[in-house]
Amino acid sequence: MNPPGPSRPPAIFVTARLAARPPCADDAEAVFASYASDPEVTRYLSWRAYVRVQPLAVFLQECAARWEKGFGPFTWLLCLKGTTAPIGSVGLTIEGGRAMLGYVLAKKFWRHGFATEALTPLVAWSIAQPQIWRVWAFCDVENPASIRVMEKAGLVREAVLRRWQVCPTLGPEPRDCIICAKVK
Repeated sequence: MNPPGPSRPPAIFVTARLAARPPCADDAEAVFASYASDPEVTRYLSWRAYVRVQPLAVFLQECAARWEKGFGPFTWLLCLKGTTAPIGSVGLTIEGGRAMLGYVLAKKFWRHGFATEALTPLVAWSIAQPQIWRVWAFCDVENPASIRVMEKAGLVREAVLRRWQVCPTLGPEPRDCIICAKVK
């Protein structure tokens, strides 16, 4: 018999300055305007900036459906506490005793500690689950700000993954990435 899987992460969590909640299709216009249409924000991501709202609405509806079904990957929209306007998002994928984190933030909110503030409680929640042994994230080697986010959130730099991830805005070939993790 297999041991039970990890419990579901909290749908809503609040930090000192942020409130995180599941997305819905109605968030598409705001997400598009805030960060998802910005090619500079998506420069090092696995997806290109959106040029139309409709495909983003479909994606956000899929994210919402995963919450309704109770299995991930789980995605949260990040809003400044007391507001409903998304300024970024974080994601958590749990698989085989590992929890992988991802994050994106609107450019005007870079360099204020918001990404670290959003990741830190997810790192803590994940590593506290009995069935999760490893919490990890990765980013392009040319994205030092993202490396700092991971380290400030409690992850430790482990390695360079050669030719790991395609960043479509930078070309069709896989690029080297830094992996950071926390293990127990």
